[in-house]
Amino acid sequence: MRPISPTLLALVCGAATLLGCKSHEEPPPPPPPADPLHVPSPDWRDQILYFVMTDRFANGDPDNDNQGAGEFDPANGAKYSGGDLKGVLDRLDYIQGLGATAIWITPPVANQWWDPLVNYGGYHGYWARSFNQVDPHLGTLEDYQRLSRGLHARGMYLVQDIVLNHMANCFRYTSYDPSDVTAHVVLNTGARPACGPIQAPFDQWDPTNAAHRQANIFHWTPTIADYGNREQEANWQLSDLDDLNTDNPAVVAALKDSYNFWIREVGVDGFRVDTVFYVPSSTFKDFLYSQDKEHPGVIEHARSLGKEGFLAFGEGFAVDKPFDDAASRKVASYMKNPATGEDLLPGMLDFPLYGTMGDVFARGRPTSQLAYRMARSRELFARPHLMPTFLDNHDVDRFLAGGSEAALRQALLFMMTVPGIPVLYYGTEQGFTEQRGAMFQRGYGSGGKDRFDTSAPLYGLIRELTSLRKSQAVFRRGTPTVLRQNDARGGVFAYKMEGEGQVAFVVFNTSDEETLLDNLGTGLADGSELKLLASLGPAAGDAAVGRGGKLSLKLPARAARVFMPTGKVTPPPAETARITLAASSGDTVSGDFELSGTATGVSTFKVVVDGALGSASTVTVGGGGTWRTTVSVAGMVDPDIQHSLVAWAEDAQVFSETRTFRVNRSFSPLLTHEDPAGDDIGPGGNYHYPTDSSWGDNHQGDLRRVTLLGSGNVLKIALQTNRVTTIWNPQNGFDHVAFTVFVDVPGRTGITVMPQQNASVPAGMEWDYRARVHGWSNALFDTRGASATVEGTPVSPAAAIEVDMAGNTVTLTLSGELFSGLTNLKGVKVYVTTWDYDGGYRPLVPTAEQWKFWGGDGATDPLVLDDTPVLAIP
Repeated sequence: MRPISPTLLALVCGAATLLGCKSHEEPPPPPPPADPLHVPSPDWRDQILYFVMTDRFANGDPDNDNQGAGEFDPANGAKYSGGDLKGVLDRLDYIQGLGATAIWITPPVANQWWDPLVNYGGYHGYWARSFNQVDPHLGTLEDYQRLSRGLHARGMYLVQDIVLNHMANCFRYTSYDPSDVTAHVVLNTGARPACGPIQAPFDQWDPTNAAHRQANIFHWTPTIADYGNREQEANWQLSDLDDLNTDNPAVVAALKDSYNFWIREVGVDGFRVDTVFYVPSSTFKDFLYSQDKEHPGVIEHARSLGKEGFLAFGEGFAVDKPFDDAASRKVASYMKNPATGEDLLPGMLDFPLYGTMGDVFARGRPTSQLAYRMARSRELFARPHLMPTFLDNHDVDRFLAGGSEAALRQALLFMMTVPGIPVLYYGTEQGFTEQRGAMFQRGYGSGGKDRFDTSAPLYGLIRELTSLRKSQAVFRRGTPTVLRQNDARGGVFAYKMEGEGQVAFVVFNTSDEETLLDNLGTGLADGSELKLLASLGPAAGDAAVGRGGKLSLKLPARAARVFMPTGKVTPPPAETARITLAASSGDTVSGDFELSGTATGVSTFKVVVDGALGSASTVTVGGGGTWRTTVSVAGMVDPDIQHSLVAWAEDAQVFSETRTFRVNRSFSPLLTHEDPAGDDIGPGGNYHYPTDSSWGDNHQGDLRRVTLLGSGNVLKIALQTNRVTTIWNPQNGFDHVAFTVFVDVPGRTGITVMPQQNASVPAGMEWDYRARVHGWSNALFDTRGASATVEGTPVSPAAAIEVDMAGNTVTLTLSGELFSGLTNLKGVKVYVTTWDYDGGYRPLVPTAEQWKFWGGDGATDPLVLDDTPVLAIP
């Protein structure tokens, strides 16, 4: 990353008065009041959030760690580790030094500390027993007030996570009879510190108590079985957490009173609202905007305390499929009622963008998917600049659990140069791969050391990126226009940001190989100078726009460039060479095809297809200035994808026009393996699924048929199981099983160890690539660094996923980029295993447990339910 130096900023600002740089620098915060508990709201477009899971961040007071209920054990990821509010206060220098301007903390309220029904603890804060008390593990009300004052005195702000949908798990149904909600009830009497909320009216939680049923504070319903059923989504229990009846005015009044308490007593500046999809959207009109003097809405109450721009943003976990916007529309409906046009939540976490960023930057999907998402965001979301953007969080895999550091650096730069409120999840700056690992030495997953290293490379990068965003208002308040995308693969992605009297260009190469940006229309005058503001990758420097206002660049693997025009124009030199193409754009081909044309002033050049310089062919110009070459389409199979090619002479910096074409070919079956039914019981025949009812008798890990299909050097792996389920509403379209697929490429040297599975691949193969795919993650690794405990090095593109529910089949498509050098798949070997994954392979224990496989020793026995033999393509 190129530093944003004062000298460089001065150069940019001094080059042209039209940039108006002085007015675009972020103004210094006003001096804090004598008591900084309450401060006016900021312009949230200018803020950068640092998201802290309080129990896992910093331990400022060890005396409050253990409350004596068996809930504290830093060696156990299910229990409290010891982080607290004082710890956050103690580390404000570290957070502010990163460039964050506000902190978002997980709910600090009094929680259920241990749930024996699920063998898990409430260290995270989302299992409330009281909405208006600080949990003693985290400190006191005074500690929370000190944190607020400490932030406000620095010109920083405080966002608190809140929950409207549910409280702790105090009752559950073993079966459900809606005509008798007292039947088949299990009360969570073993919960610690006690069973049931302690705050009125939420203390009326027992369905077996007639007075409690009459009060109707909770829904007397079971856990959600079908996330596509709106009645269940809004009124049933999310993972057995007791569902609040927000149709009851008494409930919403109590919620408003509870959360107004934190605004009034602590000076909280904003709320992140958990699980909003499980709350009727109509609830938010009352909760946020009610004029009731006794129970005002939280935004109205904040306004009465001088917080005119109080921020409330919701969490709606919804990720769109490529080129689809159903999830985005659902997210948008919680910001503005689509029927009435009334404003609801000011912002929503941008989950659709999160999903697409991961697909494009981490998993190597075509950059056209990100172009589509950005365009739809502008059209669908009422206030895109108030939508927090993020790369990962406490509910999903860390970015680095399946993406490379180079991909993370790109995604961070992207997030800092587009609309939205950037969110940095704690530990990203230290390269965390553990989803909820601790930053402090004695906490869970810390590696036995404090992790507050301000010299860490990612810390330094993020500090520079936050400086870039703060120094140029166009990135905080501007509007993007996508200028170039790659429809076929990872590669070039370019957009222009405009606003606040500024314009900037941001260019990425999301591919792991060198790529070519050709003929990018900028709308600027020929010869316009572009000053480099920031970059990733080598060989970066200022640039100039060529003839026709077009910009062309050779971009190293995983490079990025941020440019701003200076206003200076130097006319380009006269054209001395030219390359033409004989064919026009728009053809559809079924195989390799011939390309021809003319050239003057050059003797050789390259034909670059889809920007990929690594596979570009060199062409020699014949007598009379004519040339011809054959274009290979070995890895191209999707007729819906538009490919592009250009002829390019690097030394002369000459480009032909860009031609587009499509390829229409079909896949052919290469090999089919019929797998026995009922053999999902492990290598020794003694494994069992977890006892939780969500697994049922579905046997999602029982392979029934595996079919390998090919087209050129593109491989499809169709995995039919006993049953494909979507019980937990997974973003990838299937759940309760993870597929690990090992691929051996002929002519390459691989390894045999199966990372994190206590096993090796069968004799006769060595793997070169390893795909790990489950409902919420999709990662591809090569062998670099791989061991029994380390997965290897993330690479892209990861597998494309298709799900056929009716056929109980999940199909993975592996790109021809992985099989470079092969014209077909002869000799490729595949080995498939099943298990399940939840932030790591699901544990295996000797005896029955609700959330763990059982019947073996997870420290030594293979984590394999079912597998195939080695499948060698003939």
